[in-house]
Amino acid sequence: MEIYGRNSVREAVISEEQISKVFIRQDIVGKENQELIDLIKRANIDYKFVPKQYLDKIAGVNNHQGFVARISHFKYSDIEEIVAYANSKGEQLFLVLLDGIEDPHNLGSIIRTCECAGVHGVLIEKNRACEVNSTVIKISSGAASHVKVAKVTNIAQTIAKLKNMGVWAYALEAGENSIYKTNLKGDLALIIGSEGRGVRKVVRDKCDGVISLPMFGKVNSLNASNATAISVYEALRQRKGL
Repeated sequence: MEIYGRNSVREAVISEEQISKVFIRQDIVGKENQELIDLIKRANIDYKFVPKQYLDKIAGVNNHQGFVARISHFKYSDIEEIVAYANSKGEQLFLVLLDGIEDPHNLGSIIRTCECAGVHGVLIEKNRACEVNSTVIKISSGAASHVKVAKVTNIAQTIAKLKNMGVWAYALEAGENSIYKTNLKGDLALIIGSEGRGVRKVVRDKCDGVISLPMFGKVNSLNASNATAISVYEALRQRKGL
């Protein structure tokens, strides 16, 4: 898989992703670009200067900013690894579960928000959902290299498993209890629905409750990534006492 963009490649290098080679535009200039080249050299990663047309071809886009890295695959985590990570930090578990997010731009934005807010893990379904690809990594500005993402077979069953572990699960949907009146402290999983149908009933039924963002305009919903950002940061505010 190829990942592209200065930030995405930089974060992949820093996080020690399995990069087989980095292709760099042969006429590239600038301080930031040189700093990244130096970082690649210090990491002993194989690199090659190539024409822009070659980068366009292997990246499949022309907005690669002069850097394309080839990695074997994206490394997914599992729930046990994410739980262990939270425990190692001495923090209560904070998860975001995505029920059928299909747009890679939404997924990339959600991963970026979750990384910035200190979410321990993002869970996605193996089927009927977008997986982490080069577009997702680019949109996440490299955050996908630092946040743990797990694939699960069934979201509803996963929620049931988490509840048995003492995790509180809340589905984010319009028209229900306000998120600002809900206690989001403790071990927590926020469930975000797909761009079209929202959180499926079979998933909602497994949750401890349904919460919503207050709406005062004529449009009754937000983009999935925007709704996630607001919700995650409200949870963060409560959990950190901000």
